[in-house]
Parts: sequence; structure tokens; C-alpha cells
Amino acid sequence: MSRKLPLALLTSLVLAYGLPLAAQANPPSLSLNGFGTLGVVHSSEDQADFVSSMLMPRGAGHTSDWSAEVDSRLGLQLTANLTPRLSSVVQVVTEQQYDGQFRPAIEWANINYDVTPDLSLRVGRVILPVFMNSEYRKVGYATPWIRPPLEVYRTIPVSSADGVDVSYRSHIASVTNTLRATYGQSDATFPYIDAAMDRATAEARAREGLTISNTVEQGSISLFAAYSHYRLSIEDFNPLFDAFRMFGPEGDAIAERYNVDGKTFEAISLGARYDPGNWFVMGEWTQTSSRTFLADNRGWYISGGYRLGAFTPYLTYASQRILSKTSTPGLSQPGSEPLDAMLNSMLQGQPQQESVSVGVRWDFSSNMAVKAQFDHMNHEGKSRGYLVNSQPGFEPGGSVNLFSLALDFVF
Repeated sequence: MSRKLPLALLTSLVLAYGLPLAAQANPPSLSLNGFGTLGVVHSSEDQADFVSSMLMPRGAGHTSDWSAEVDSRLGLQLTANLTPRLSSVVQVVTEQQYDGQFRPAIEWANINYDVTPDLSLRVGRVILPVFMNSEYRKVGYATPWIRPPLEVYRTIPVSSADGVDVSYRSHIASVTNTLRATYGQSDATFPYIDAAMDRATAEARAREGLTISNTVEQGSISLFAAYSHYRLSIEDFNPLFDAFRMFGPEGDAIAERYNVDGKTFEAISLGARYDPGNWFVMGEWTQTSSRTFLADNRGWYISGGYRLGAFTPYLTYASQRILSKTSTPGLSQPGSEPLDAMLNSMLQGQPQQESVSVGVRWDFSSNMAVKAQFDHMNHEGKSRGYLVNSQPGFEPGGSVNLFSLALDFVF
């Protein structure tokens, strides 16, 4: 992912180091925390690579029999409590980027002001609260699995935005309701295979993004709902659709239907969790829509586990289905066959699969856990699922087995 240095980071550092002299009566404090995952993954498919994010170019399978690049990451977070109401946070995460290199990227960099104990305002690079576990989706220690179910969490790979976040917490008896609104923008660079079958990269730009989420909590029960709306552009694919436009009104119609140039992208998410202590069950459902070559899809999962002392075995079932068409007749005019084939390849390549995952977590220390997980994934139709870097011998569809080991820690 390519993320530019936000102004909020500079402001955060100025506040962190410039305000102490002006707050002698209530000295500010600095704290440094971190988290990380050291993981390896083996895939039964040796003609393509399994990756946990569409922003990664390689993973387990063809490139590496056992890959440490799929899940491994390290995060550091610096928090400055400047006054009783004003604080600043900077979080940097090092993980595999779009070019296959491990580099640090700024995940959060914002200033938080508590207008009241229940009303907060944040400005800068903030969390994008599109899923129930958004705040700690990259903190493996905070979740039971090695990775959040991809059938839901891969649908929106970007986890933060540059903008403004407002949250309001209310209380009714034992029920706590947290309403959050986030407005901003985000950029992400992702790898793909171009028409010449060479590796290339493209940049997705989301603008005018609005996400409204609500969380209701009472004791062991938590309910979540979110709606996201933004304008999405991927200008790197414009030449393809410009070529369609050369065929006149028929090509214009196809380009208008499938191009990604300021198009509206919407997502709805619902989630629920019940965790009384000894056991847990949770599930999420999400649906996305856009009039582009990016498929409208619906994903969901249900997961449960039982805590036996330091061990927590768990089971997850997940599914992702495409709601839009996976092919188009294309143009009726001679000479359009290569363009039609390229577009149909893009439509058919969207993830569509179901999976069953079984694993166990061992909390052998107060801040460290070892996890082992087995995943069986069935790809529907001609979908590649979450496989990239496919080789000439790869056949879409079929099934893939994964075995993963991970050490999660926080400090």
C-alpha cells in the first residue's frame, strides 16, 4: 500500500514534543506499545500463491512452499496524553507491501479531543470502522484466528482513512451505544497482471468517503452495523475502456458500465458477538455494490470456540458469493474479441468461494499466543479465490488446503 505522510503526523509530533512546556500543571505522558505476528503458511496449490490481502503480490504456494510473508507483521504505537482532553497517536505497521517488500507504513496518525467524556473528535489518519473487528484487524493477538475470515475482511482491504472521525457514546441502564461517523479519503496501490501477462501495479483512490457505524454492547453481547459510501477511481484501467469507446455507442455503454472512474462504491456490514467467558460465538455479514468490473458480492462467516484453560479450539465457516454477472457478451463488432476476452477475464477472476477453518490457540504467556490453523477452501466456477501469481498450469476452480502457524504477541 502506498500511503503518503499525512499532515496529521507532523502535527502529532509537534503536539507531542511542543506542548509539554505549556502544560506544567498537568504534565503530559508518552507511552510506546507494540504488537506483531510471526507466521508461516503452506498451500496445497503450487501453481499460484495464496495471499491474505489483494495488496500483496506473492505468498504461499508457487513462490514459497512455506511462506512467512502472508501473515507476518510488526506494529509500533506511540501515544501522547497531552492534557486530560487532548491526546495524539501514531501507529506504524511493517508488513508486505504491493511490491513484495516489507516496509513500515503509517496506519494511524491523529489528534483526539474529548469534547465531553462521551463525545470525541479525531483528525488525521484514523481507523476505517467498516467491520466489527476493524480497530484490531491487524493485531493477531486480539483475535482468536490467525487471520480474520477473508470472505468478509478482504472485501475492503484498506483499514484507515485521512479525514475526520466523530464518535458519541450513550448509556441506557446497562446498555452502551457507540455511534461513529468517519469522513475522508484513502489511496492504495495493488498488484495485478496486465494484458501482456506482466506484473503491474495500479492505484485505487477513494474520495468523499463516509462511514457510519454503530455498536451496541450489553454484558457478553455486542452488536455492530456499518454503512460506507465513497467515490472510487482506478485510472490505470482507463485505457482499456477508452479502447471500448472507439467502437461507438455500443462500446460507450460497456465502458460506462464497467469502468472505475469516480463511481459510487457502497458497503453494508452487520456483526454480532456473544462471549460469556468460557466460550464464544460471533459472525459478520457484508455486502458491497458498484457499477464497475469489481463484482457486487456478499460475504459472511460464523465462528465459535471453547476455552479450555490456556487452549482455545475454534471452528469457522465462511462464504463469499458474487451477486453481479461474471461475464458479458461484449461487442458485436469484428475486432473486439481481445477486448471482450480481457473484460471477461476480469469479471470471472473475482473471488467466489466457501471455506471451513479449524484451529487452536495456546496462550502460553500473558502477552503471547501460538496458533495453528487448517483451512479448506472451495472455489466456485472459474474463480481463483484469494490466489494470485497464477502460472500457466493453474486451473481456476477446485479446492485449496492451507496449514498455518503463527506466534502473536503484544508489548
